[in-house]
Amino acid sequence: MRLRNALLPVLALGALALAGCGGTSSAGTTPAPQAVSAADLAKVTLKVGDQKGGSQALLEAAGLLNTPYKIEWSTFTSGPPLLEAASAGAVDLGGVGNTPPIFSAAANAKIAVVQAAQHTGPGDALLVPEDSPIRDAKELKGKTIAVAKGSSAHGQLLDVLIRAGLKVNDVTITFLQPADAYTAFTQHRVDAWAIWDPYTSQALLEAKARSLVDGSSGTANGYSFQVAGRSALGDAGKNTAIQDYLSRLAKAQKWSDSHKDEWAQAWSKVTGLKPEVARTSVGHGATLPIPLDDKVIASEQQLADAFSDAKVLPGKVKFADFVDTRYEDKTGGSR
Repeated sequence: MRLRNALLPVLALGALALAGCGGTSSAGTTPAPQAVSAADLAKVTLKVGDQKGGSQALLEAAGLLNTPYKIEWSTFTSGPPLLEAASAGAVDLGGVGNTPPIFSAAANAKIAVVQAAQHTGPGDALLVPEDSPIRDAKELKGKTIAVAKGSSAHGQLLDVLIRAGLKVNDVTITFLQPADAYTAFTQHRVDAWAIWDPYTSQALLEAKARSLVDGSSGTANGYSFQVAGRSALGDAGKNTAIQDYLSRLAKAQKWSDSHKDEWAQAWSKVTGLKPEVARTSVGHGATLPIPLDDKVIASEQQLADAFSDAKVLPGKVKFADFVDTRYEDKTGGSR
């Protein structure tokens, strides 16, 4: 699905230009260009990768899609293919969970994490059918688990296994995208499913799933990221547009936390989710902007090391090399 929003004037554009985007990225590989003029920004088309019911729906619901540049939206089933597109320059940036950037970094992708957020609720969950005899994560040994490879749920699954004293080869992991995983789960072709909202809420309500473990037990850091392609970060016009976009997104995230009913209604309309599923998912917590700081980087490094130690990824990943903090203090992140 590709959509474009109308090109509309924006107030306070001069403030954006004055704030500037000059400097050097923390990763040290993509110098940050200076901000462009309002006239040049109006010529920019920012290509944004999204997941269904994600950033586009949120910005629209919050009334923040009146950007002074064009946005071309592309929808992806999960984070890993979105970041493949960002690395190739097919999209300029997009939102993903905590694990996709690690897999991209392992592949030496041409991407950089540029903004962080954290979910305030249970986040990713490991689900089992209602009638499953499994009551403890230790009982997953020998079982088949569905998950989207390289997704945030993949990271949570690894952490669950480690905490349960299990190794990756103690279970059979079937890599499936959410739609296929839902079918496999409801048909009992897998014993468990590692997944994120709104699919978690949908399975709990419609498939009578049971949550075995979720993020409230400390098995996930709850982080999500906006990740940009290196080519976009080096382009003056897109660099300016990205700063504005991230600022709008941070405002929209805060809006969703204080307007839960409105956000649930909008989310249901955009995604086709049943209203009760959307309300349940929104009720699980909000995703709010936080600083892209040493705490975040250290937590992601720990997750990356866990994947390397489990031989899921070849070699070691230095997460900090794929972080760019040029937009910090300009886009609304706070703890």
